Amino acid sequence: MMRGIKIVALKEIRDSLRDRRTVMNTLLMGPILGPLLFIGMLTLITQKEVDKAQETLHIPVVNESLAPSLINFLELQGVVVEQPPADPEQAIRDELHSVIIRIAEDYPEKWRAGQPATVEVIADASQREISTTLARVKLLLNGYSSQIGSLRLQLRGVDPQLMRAVDVRDIDLSTPESRGALILAMLPYFIMITLFVGSMSVAIDTTAGEKERQSLEPLLINPVPRWEIMTGKLTATTLFSLASLVLTLMAFVIFVGLIPASNLNFELNIDWNLAARFWYITAPVALVAAALLTTIAAFAKSFREAQSYMSMIILIPMLPSLWLFINPVKAETWMMWIPLLSQNLLVNQHIRAESVPVLWEVISIVSTLALGLLLAISAARLYQRSKLIFSN
Repeated sequence: MMRGIKIVALKEIRDSLRDRRTVMNTLLMGPILGPLLFIGMLTLITQKEVDKAQETLHIPVVNESLAPSLINFLELQGVVVEQPPADPEQAIRDELHSVIIRIAEDYPEKWRAGQPATVEVIADASQREISTTLARVKLLLNGYSSQIGSLRLQLRGVDPQLMRAVDVRDIDLSTPESRGALILAMLPYFIMITLFVGSMSVAIDTTAGEKERQSLEPLLINPVPRWEIMTGKLTATTLFSLASLVLTLMAFVIFVGLIPASNLNFELNIDWNLAARFWYITAPVALVAAALLTTIAAFAKSFREAQSYMSMIILIPMLPSLWLFINPVKAETWMMWIPLLSQNLLVNQHIRAESVPVLWEVISIVSTLALGLLLAISAARLYQRSKLIFSN
């Protein structure tokens, strides 16, 4: 029995390795390009935020002569006050400036009367690239307002502490690892996609591809039970998925060090030990992906038709990751019985450097393997139906 499975598996692996398209999609494009793009994007974003937080603010100020004390405060904080454009609103719409400060005409009168004087901050909040600059400008203006308010109370013999009815103190229990987990929230998504993409080309080629080439019928003529042939094909497909997973995790471990995490006070806790944990947690998904994709591909009569089916099936590994990204939930034991969802939760728990019960990992692995075996049995039964095998 094992000999038939081994022969078919080795035959499919050899044929797949000869196909440049399969090698590119399974072992290069997905495992290497995906993590590289992901890490590259994070590196650019974090470096850009660091640069914006440290760069000198150049802020045009309208009517700066009406508030010399405010202008002096801003310059002491390192702000370069520039001449304003003729039409501040249009300048913001044209993205000539990110933020413009406008001092109201009645600012001097209200200032002398001890009333709140109006200072307008003109910006387009829909422009995501100005969020850091806008936050820095508002922080400076609020700091100036608090400083002047305290001085006014002191001049009137009033303790400024009376204005603070409640002393709110932030106690942040987050760790550098948990803050880094926010950055890597989409890592489980990439792992799940890799497992499906890694087996997609092989699953299509070993079923729909062979029917299109009319090489499946001669294979079935051999005196080997059809379920052994299917098991051999599933074995090859699963191995390619696992290989893709290994390469992806290796790429993440290598490339994650390129992100300037220390500059933003978080830590990306991904090393070889953690990658090994990710592997044994998510490896059972390879069987689910191989069996599911092989089952779907068995209904197609050609390679192109099978690819059209896969474009919709690939949404399956995306759903748990997107749902957790939109609606974060606390991991519970019952969730470990749900394949794909449990892997997403466990990977996130490990990224946050939180303790994970061994029982959760066992339940996740067992339930996922059980689903994979059920799908594999379903795929094997399909090979008993001649209508789904023979293309003519």
